[in-house]
Amino acid sequence: MGRGKIVILRIENSTSRQVTFSKRRKGLIKKAKELAILCDAEVGLVIFSSTGKLYEFASNSMKSVIERYNRSKEEHQQLLYPASEVKFWQSEVANLRQQLQNLKENHRQFMGEQLCGLSVKELQGLESQLEMSLQGTRTKKEQILTYEIEEKNQKRNVIHQQNMELYKKVYGTSAVNSKNNMSLYTFN
Repeated sequence: MGRGKIVILRIENSTSRQVTFSKRRKGLIKKAKELAILCDAEVGLVIFSSTGKLYEFASNSMKSVIERYNRSKEEHQQLLYPASEVKFWQSEVANLRQQLQNLKENHRQFMGEQLCGLSVKELQGLESQLEMSLQGTRTKKEQILTYEIEEKNQKRNVIHQQNMELYKKVYGTSAVNSKNNMSLYTFN
């Protein structure tokens, strides 16, 4: 037997109101966590109690959620007002140019160029990034080589099996046993 529907009105009893707030707050935060995990959504939840106490949940960080909200709100407003759309695209182009400039500078530094203005700490950071990149490259190369070796071994075993079957057809069963003994020395 299910619960009946309740009327959504302010609870007059302050104790009951506090208990309901606590239970529903926990449930709401749980639902926000589930939504973030199940749907890979970026979720931010801010709750202020009647006493002014803050409760919050963010799937990543509250700062990034709020920044994304503000950007989205600005973009939405800019799309509503076509005159500001030009300004929006101009700022977007400026941002992309700055990102491109930063990427070019990082690329030159990774290539060992234009290192003059960097401090020792920045050079150490660059060195550690390069070492991590090199380690990742080596790991991927080892994975590919291991896979290729396994693949070649499987092909070799299939070809060996086919050769044995052909040898059996040509020379008969007794010759295969002596051939197997010889192949142990040949392939191992």
